[in-house]
This record gives sequence, structure tokens and C-alpha cells, in this order.
Amino acid sequence: MKVSVLFSGGKDSSLSALLLEPFFEVELVTCNFGLLPTGEIAAKTAAELHFPHRTLSLDREILEKAYELLQRDGFPKSAINYIHERAVETLALDPAVKLIADGTRRDDRVPVLSISQIRSIEDRFGVQYFCPLKGYGKKVVDSLVGYYLSIEQGPSESTQKADYETELRELVRQRQGEEKIRQLFPVHFQSHVLSRKKFSLKKEENVFKNWKPS
Repeated sequence: MKVSVLFSGGKDSSLSALLLEPFFEVELVTCNFGLLPTGEIAAKTAAELHFPHRTLSLDREILEKAYELLQRDGFPKSAINYIHERAVETLALDPAVKLIADGTRRDDRVPVLSISQIRSIEDRFGVQYFCPLKGYGKKVVDSLVGYYLSIEQGPSESTQKADYETELRELVRQRQGEEKIRQLFPVHFQSHVLSRKKFSLKKEENVFKNWKPS
């Protein structure tokens, strides 16, 4: 079975793809509005992970609506969740797509879909949507990432990435300048995956040997 994984080039969507790899034919899909070459950034990471990749063009009206939500709220949660919902819907329009996954974790607040939104998309488009990391907390994800992926991390404004926020920030920059970005987007760190790590079976068996829950 083939699954289309929404892919930002970050650790969560990359780890989701690795977890699905033994059971599915995985393709990575990066959404783009045409403001920045985010698809090219993600494609390089996908090649390092040895997964096929494609860029999905989203309607510019989606970005404009997200921009309006951002201005209304003064913070990006609703805007990014809106983009995510429309991205899943756009991907679901592809008749070849039957399974859609992403890197949403257990404690994520953005981007997430509600149960009613998921059921609506599945019913309307005849697809199945799921989140391989939904039962995973941050500490578990970080442990797995540390063993299986080489990454770089840094502030959003200086880290290469291909998530929804990237082009939304760029639109704000073009229209309102850098200072407005700092006002609207809280400071947080992002990850960019560089490659897979080589590992042995013994290492795989000891992923959590030294890990203790807080």
C-alpha cells in the first residue's frame, strides 16, 4: 500500500516516514505556495532519506486566508491549522492518494486536525488519514530521532525548513517587514533533517536503554 506523508524536512515528518517504511510504500509530499523554493529544500532531505518526493502546489487563496487569520488573532495557531486542513484536502483530491499521514505528535497543538475535521475529509474524499506519532511524546520522539537521524536545529528564522510557517512568514515579511514577524510569531526552534544515521540491530534494540521518563 502507498502512503503520502506530508513532509517539511523536519524531524517529526521524517521519523513518521521511517516508522511507516516497513509496512507501506512511502512517498513524501511537500506543500508550496510559490513564494519560496521550499519544495527544493525538502526534496534534498527526501533524497538523503531515500524516499520519493513531490511538491504539491496549493492555491494562493489558502495562504491569503491564513494571512487574514494571523492578522486577526495576532498569533499563528489558527492560520497554520487552516493551511494544514486545506493541504490535506488538496492532497486528498488526487485520485491516486488513498492514505495520508503526517508528523503530528501526541502533544502538538499546531498543526492538528480535530476528529470532526478528519472524519469529514475521510468521508468526502474517500481517503484515510493517520498520524504515526500521535501516541508519542516529545522525549520519545527525540530519543528515536537521536538514534536514526542526523539533524540541525535552530531558531525558526535561521533554520532551513519547508513547513507551512515558512511561506506565511515570508508573506508577512514582504507586506509588513521583519519587525512584524517578530511580533506575530513566538520564538521557537525548528529542526532540519540532514540524513539517516547508520545503525546496527544491537543499537536498535537499545534505543531506550539509557532513557528515563521525567
